[in-house]
Amino acid sequence: MHNIRVFFVIVSAIALFAMAALLTASLTVAFAGILAVLSIGRAVSARLKPVPVRAKTDKREMHVWNDGRGTIIDL
Repeated sequence: MHNIRVFFVIVSAIALFAMAALLTASLTVAFAGILAVLSIGRAVSARLKPVPVRAKTDKREMHVWNDGRGTIIDL
């Protein structure tokens, strides 16, 4: 009788350990999947955004001229 009780306790402990390991593994896979989806979404959204183009202005002097109808000042 004592051997049967020990057997059931050992089998129950192994089953609980297996369930805990399965829960841990499934949570790890779920967390990795969520991170993968978020990183892919971030990469795709960054690719869809237009890249701002910086306008370069030359450091040239001001041009002033008269076209006959008035003075034109080009800054």
